Amino acid sequence: MTMTIQFEPVQEQHLPAVLSIYNYYVLNTTISFHTEPLTLEQMRAQLINVPSHYKSYIIRNEESFAEIAGYILLTPHKSKQAYDTTAEVTIYLHPDQTGKGLGSQALHFLEKVAAESGFHVLVATVCTENVNSIRLFERNGYEKCAHFRQIGRKFDRWLDIASYQKIMKE
Repeated sequence: MTMTIQFEPVQEQHLPAVLSIYNYYVLNTTISFHTEPLTLEQMRAQLINVPSHYKSYIIRNEESFAEIAGYILLTPHKSKQAYDTTAEVTIYLHPDQTGKGLGSQALHFLEKVAAESGFHVLVATVCTENVNSIRLFERNGYEKCAHFRQIGRKFDRWLDIASYQKIMKE
């Protein structure tokens, strides 16, 4: 059975919950390559007042629509104009909400939004230790297009990242 979820554009009042979710991953995992927690101002700069075709949404699920189960983003892949039809896809779920199918539903929603916004390619960049995200993207038609070895250092070890892409329309 698929869990019912809702998506809402990120607003100022959502930022503390979004920040809490993100900083959990900063402090406890290699999912984020930040090594220091972000501040509310840094999170605001990433999510509020961005160009209109880039989107950010919170996720609410049927278990408790009052709580934020995670957040999702379409962000610039690079800052040069030729990349304007490519977006980075990012999904962060509250640690208690993983493994419930929210990631797949969130990815399908983001792909629909991306298509409506005119994006041609979606890219996901994932730490190779994050096997759940890799499986999510591969199951949904993303192909591995790059692997960067020992590109980051966190928790006193070298980390690899891989990039996955999906061409939305040929």
